[in-house]
This record gives sequence, structure tokens and C-alpha cells, in this order.
Amino acid sequence: MAKKARAARGAGSSATAAQDSSVLLSRCFAWSVIAVMTAFLLNNYLTNWRDWPGPTTLVTGGSQASLALIQAGIYAVAVAVAIAFVLMTKPRALRPDSEIIYSITAYIIRASFWTVLFVGLADMVVSFLRVEDMLPGIFGDKLAIDLGRSTFRGLWVHFPMLALGFLVATFHRGLGFPWLALMVVSAELLIVLTRFIFSYEQAFMADLVRFWYAALFLFASAYTLLEEGHVRVDVLYSTFTEKTKGLVNAWGSVLLGMSLCGVIIYYGMDGKSTIINGPLLIFETTQTGFGMYVKYWMAGFLGIFAVSMLLQFSGYFLEGVADYRGDPGKRELESEDVLEH
Repeated sequence: MAKKARAARGAGSSATAAQDSSVLLSRCFAWSVIAVMTAFLLNNYLTNWRDWPGPTTLVTGGSQASLALIQAGIYAVAVAVAIAFVLMTKPRALRPDSEIIYSITAYIIRASFWTVLFVGLADMVVSFLRVEDMLPGIFGDKLAIDLGRSTFRGLWVHFPMLALGFLVATFHRGLGFPWLALMVVSAELLIVLTRFIFSYEQAFMADLVRFWYAALFLFASAYTLLEEGHVRVDVLYSTFTEKTKGLVNAWGSVLLGMSLCGVIIYYGMDGKSTIINGPLLIFETTQTGFGMYVKYWMAGFLGIFAVSMLLQFSGYFLEGVADYRGDPGKRELESEDVLEH
């Protein structure tokens, strides 16, 4: 009997150790993915905006080896910090980490929504005054000419609105979807009224609708994933047990979600002429001349989409593993709360 009891305790401790290992490995993986993404974004800025050589020059050779070594070290430090964070919070379960990641994503999306709202309104006013030739009378000839240059308008009009958006997002906890949707409808309604009643329409009016609608479509993707609101072609999933669903969600987050977002981030930012970096570096505008100067922002939208979705898939991965393990505290969706009440 004593031998059986010891064997049972040994089996139980082995199972507990295996469970603890799975939690640590899952947490290390998720936070390491986020760390590598952060390091890549920082190196992207250093390489393409500050003309640093890039970490790959350590292999190909180059004259700025010290800077390349620093950039390569950023990846090592980022992963080390991620693993150290996991080890320092060793008793923590999977779901609290996923909630932290979700809150980070929510802040980024919230700040992005307020930013595009403020940038859209500010640029619309400047574009209207420029079309009606009112800028010189209000701001003087020199400033009027400067506001006609995309680089100047980006630095001195858009970037302050960017800072304001992140500031508002710090104190306002709502995600802002209803506000932006309302503004899209209002802008479209303004076009209809001015076109058919006053026979007045300018290029910046349509630019504003596209600008806000693109943000609404791309930024809401991460929130929709959190609430499982994306269209799911459900043939087998609804018949799975909670454990199997967790396994499918975990592996799907890695193989389909993270991989797609990683491809978008890498190929969108791997060089100065890529689809994301290119427009941002030159403050690209439309060819209409007197439209809004926000085309380069739409390239940035794709980057925000990929970053926010990669963060969300990292949290979703941890949540899937927790569901597979049968951990308590499963998150309830807002849609489910509405149905219950």
C-alpha cells in the first residue's frame, strides 16, 4: 500500500510538473513572439528612418559593424526580457497573461481610432481652407505654402493629432468604434447634401470617407477577433469539446494567424520602398492635388492591423492553451452577455 501511495504521489507530481512546464513554455512563446515583433519594429525605424545598417549586415559585412551589432542585440535583449518576465511571474496562469495582452491591444486600437478621428478633422479643415484659397489670409503666405507640402503638414498638423489621440486613449477607455462609424456616415451624408443641394463637392470630402472607413475596417479586426465576431465557416468546430476547441484555437493562432501577420509586417517593412515604409517615408499623397494629405496614413493602417492582430493572436494562443488544459476563469464574450440578459 505504501509503495502504491508513493507511486501515486510521484505520478501526481510528474503531472503537475508537466502542466507547469506547459504553462511556462506557452507563456515564453507568446511573450517572445511579441518581443521579436517589437524588436523588429524598432530596428525598422533605426534602419529606414535613421539609416542604420541593419542587423543582417553582420553576415554580409559592412562598415558600420558596431551599429549592426547593436541592432542584432536588440532581438536578444527583447527575447531575454520576455523570458525573464515569465520566470519572475512563474506562478501566474495563462489567462491573466492573455488579459494583459488584450489590454495592450485595446490601448493601441483605441489610440489609433482617436488619432484618425482627430487627423481627419484637422486635415479636412486645412484642405477646405486651401481649396477656397483662405489659408494666406488666415496664416500668411509662407505658412499657407508650407501647409501645401505633405511633409510640413504631416509633422506639424498630423503628428500633434497623433499625440492627442494617444493622450485621449489613456483616459477614455471606450474603443471608439461607434464614434468613428458615426463620423463615416456623417461625412458621406455631407457629400450627398452638398452635391445634390448645393452642387458643391471637393476631392478632400471623398478622401475623408475613405480615410475613416479604412481605419474602421482594419482597426476593428482585432476587437472582432477578441469577441469571435469574424465569419467562421463552421463545419466541425461547433461539435468539438471545449478541450478540442482550445487546441484548435491555439494551433490556428500560430499556424494561420501569427504567420500571416508576420508576413505582412516583414514584407511590408523590409526596406525603404516596401508597401508600408515607402508611403510613410515620403508622406505620400493622392494625385488630386487639393485632396487630403492622408494617403501615407493608410499604408500605416496595414501595419497597425498586422501588429494589433499579432498581439491578439498571441493572447488568443494563451487562451486556447488554457481552454485545452481546462483552466478556470474562461472569458465570457460581450455578445453572450447580451443574449443572457
